[in-house]
Amino acid sequence: MSEMRPVLLSAGGTGGHLFPAEALAKVLQGRGVAVELMTDTRALQYGAQFPAQKIHAVPSATPNKTSIVAKAQALAMLALGTLKARALLKRINPSIVVGFGGYPTVPPLKAATLLKLPTLLHEQNAVMGRANRFLAKDVTAIATGFASLRGVDDAIRAKATHVGNPVRAAVIEAAQIPFPATDDGILRLLVTGGSQGARVMSEIVPQAVALMSPPARARLSIVQQARGEDVTRVKDAYAQLGVNATIEPFFKDLPARMAASHLVIGRSGASTVSELAVIGRPSILVPLPGALDQDQAANAQLLADIQAATLVRQSDFSAAWLAEVLQAKLDNLAQLRYGADAAKRFGIPDAAERLADLVLKVANRTHSET
Repeated sequence: MSEMRPVLLSAGGTGGHLFPAEALAKVLQGRGVAVELMTDTRALQYGAQFPAQKIHAVPSATPNKTSIVAKAQALAMLALGTLKARALLKRINPSIVVGFGGYPTVPPLKAATLLKLPTLLHEQNAVMGRANRFLAKDVTAIATGFASLRGVDDAIRAKATHVGNPVRAAVIEAAQIPFPATDDGILRLLVTGGSQGARVMSEIVPQAVALMSPPARARLSIVQQARGEDVTRVKDAYAQLGVNATIEPFFKDLPARMAASHLVIGRSGASTVSELAVIGRPSILVPLPGALDQDQAANAQLLADIQAATLVRQSDFSAAWLAEVLQAKLDNLAQLRYGADAAKRFGIPDAAERLADLVLKVANRTHSET
């Protein structure tokens, strides 16, 4: 395997795309396969951490603007990126090019298909994103994060293999932590949301807690992510209510915090849903509204269908609604373990290994046929 030409990964500058790419890279390197990364300039800041022997940057843009001029400029940038990626691919001569979604993967994958190199797309969400839909008909194979995949036709579905979403090593470690005991009657609540979702959590969750009775509030222990500008306000709100709370803008040990909780409130990006499943924790999921593909809603629905999560639209995510739900959880803490077990059965902790198997299979099969 060590004589195999490098595997080129392509991922955009967000954690949702980079985390699974990083997990795959580590597995491939553990098998003696060299890995290189092609991304856009935004992701270069991750260069020191990403496990690749070389990192290449090519121009990219997202053609989602309503302005015709802006859209034309984005398309021109993607075309330029494809030309630069084509030149780089000729020099690198990878055994396969693997894309993880988002428009930064369009230039490398488009260039690879033009050069007739083996290609594989990994779709993290339950609904295929627009960039992946644009590329899907031309790639050699598709790997999916979830068993169901919406937004594709039968021809695309025929070349898809369900492998799961690769998760970070910290998530695998956290998955070994048993579900916390509920004997003391305390509900340990983790509230996340990321940069796009923490604001609504910072507004609604403290308000919901304020609506609960003092005895109920005394049984809450909250760990919450909040935007930097909201941290003091949220801390003060819980302090005035006498609630035990830890509020920070970022938790480096988020998987461990998730494992230490009885219940998680958060968004439903593919990474979050997959981590909840691998670690095995029940959740209240509030999909990011306004997304054209409604991918987060589809992701959350998968956990809701197996009673591992409560799915609520942001328009319905009110303080009164949440206060009622939290009180119901407090009244039956033992039921949370049922949701945790359901989530755990849904998780695929060896997704990175499964994806690596598929990547090498496609690369070796394609090369043996040429």
